[in-house]
Amino acid sequence: MKIKQIIESIQAHDKIIIHRHVRPDPDAYGSQAGLGEILRISFPEKSIYVVGEEDPSLDFLVTMDHISDKVYEGALVIVCDTANTPRISDQRYNKGAALIKIDHHPNHDPYGDIVWVDTEASSTSEMIYEFYQTAKEYGFNMNDQAAKLIYAGIVGDTGRFLFPNTTAKTFSYAEELIQYDFNRTALYNGLYKIKDNIARLRGYVLSHFKLEESGMCSIKLQQDILEKYDVTTQETGQLVQTLSDIEGMKAWVFFIEESDCIRVRLRSKGPIINTIAQQFNGGGHPLASGATVDSWEEADRLIQELDRVCAAYGH
Repeated sequence: MKIKQIIESIQAHDKIIIHRHVRPDPDAYGSQAGLGEILRISFPEKSIYVVGEEDPSLDFLVTMDHISDKVYEGALVIVCDTANTPRISDQRYNKGAALIKIDHHPNHDPYGDIVWVDTEASSTSEMIYEFYQTAKEYGFNMNDQAAKLIYAGIVGDTGRFLFPNTTAKTFSYAEELIQYDFNRTALYNGLYKIKDNIARLRGYVLSHFKLEESGMCSIKLQQDILEKYDVTTQETGQLVQTLSDIEGMKAWVFFIEESDCIRVRLRSKGPIINTIAQQFNGGGHPLASGATVDSWEEADRLIQELDRVCAAYGH
């Protein structure tokens, strides 16, 4: 069983470095830092590190460790919530003695010596709690901070338990996690608060989106718009659900212009969209994916493909 292999590998190494994906979201932070916290309290004699780029909006959850290349010597490296190697934050992940992948995205890039992928899991944070359910039989421990981090990751990737990836298991784990002592109200406030400039850009999105007869919805955020509202490309992740409640909409796409490419965020209420993302340098879940295009002409081709998929979707 993969979990037991991971437990044995953790037990065998004195240094463990945990990575996750670039442009992190709550599940990336929750799974990475939640696992890190479990390992720190379970093995106080081991050196445990969490690394990667910082996201100021998630600093209230945890801050990253900054380590030298030398720390990787003889270390076990675990990568959480990252489908493929180019998306791993801090590309030193391959400098350790062993590598483990823990993820809930489709396993198109099965990197690592141990690969544990569960596409049925709502989130990688849910998988970390499932890992703990087995690991506690081997002496692993959980505390309030670990529970808060894992719960935050589950909440983030299920959209506060509204998305269809939420299962009976998800609710069961959430029920157990809230038995720990952490402030859920403060956690929700931290996860969902937005600055006034982002709220104003949300108003722009609601005023300028395009909805086609097929049920396909799109919005383009060029650099001049981002500059006008003083919003970074990283912060635009807080806008993705803005269009989710529009009547008659089946799937939607955000285009965010960056200095060297156009970032694409795809979401769906039914039509399968990760196959479209794969055509445009991306991938992800059937109903939530990301991609990259190099020009607005290529963006329009993606829109046409999404429009076709939405038109063919029966309901």
